[in-house]
Amino acid sequence: MKHYIDFHEDVSFEDLKYMLEISEEMKAKTKAGIKHHYLEGKSLAMIFTKSSTRTRVSFEVGMYQLGGQALFLSNNDIQIGRGETIYDTANVLSGMVDGIMIRTFKHSDIEDLAKYGKIPVINGLSDDQHPTQALADLLTIKEHKGGLKGLKLAYVGDGNNVTASLLQACAKAGMDISCASPADYTCGKKYVDQALEDAKVSGSKILMTTDPFEACDGADVIYTDTWTSMGQESEKASRVEIFKNYQVNSKLMGVAHKDAIFMHCLPAYRGYEVTEDVIDGPQSVVFDEAENRLHAHKAILVNCMK
Repeated sequence: MKHYIDFHEDVSFEDLKYMLEISEEMKAKTKAGIKHHYLEGKSLAMIFTKSSTRTRVSFEVGMYQLGGQALFLSNNDIQIGRGETIYDTANVLSGMVDGIMIRTFKHSDIEDLAKYGKIPVINGLSDDQHPTQALADLLTIKEHKGGLKGLKLAYVGDGNNVTASLLQACAKAGMDISCASPADYTCGKKYVDQALEDAKVSGSKILMTTDPFEACDGADVIYTDTWTSMGQESEKASRVEIFKNYQVNSKLMGVAHKDAIFMHCLPAYRGYEVTEDVIDGPQSVVFDEAENRLHAHKAILVNCMK
């Protein structure tokens, strides 16, 4: 049984190579109309306590394209929303489905599902990490740049769950990564240390800074995310003030390589973390990135459930 909860812990260097290869294979088959029912007869329970567009659609359509079935379960639909324990939920679902994908707030809830259940658990997003997004990001970069090793990704903005998984993923892939965030909003030391650990093997370089221009200098990819994540809405006004110098605009893009691409996990808020001319401009690959969630997530499903 393989879980996909933490990119550092659950994805080996060999796993990453395999998942990128089958992502590309299944994307090509999808475009050519070739069936690839690798999970025929399998069922996936999808638990959502956070709203979603890309995660829900990609996993639901992905299971269909793989020949299986996905069940959408919001916290209003299942008893976990009325106080049933994670222990009971994990054991009940283990007897009925072949895997669980959960998108939620507390990372510990995902770990407990894996601890108590008897089926693979996939982290569709928690407050701490977003590993499914990270695989789609690597697939997108590989498509546009022809490879991964030796490239530089610059992340600008809040050192959040997306940042944590990007640090882990880039280090596994042998990509250099520089992260620029305000001093009180940097990514957690745990994730930086994990990236440094894998970087010793892959040869990638890690830079943590408060200067977005230092981070983006010579970058092949510039990446940002919303300044105000779900659950932080009451902080929006203060966050806009804190992050105002971390906007990705044409000036910041100008210090990267001329052929640098712009990425954002979406949803995006034009005029805040990114200007309209950048996200809707020729260097933006955000919609390729969103589409690749489908193919990357199918690879995760096959890796965990086949």
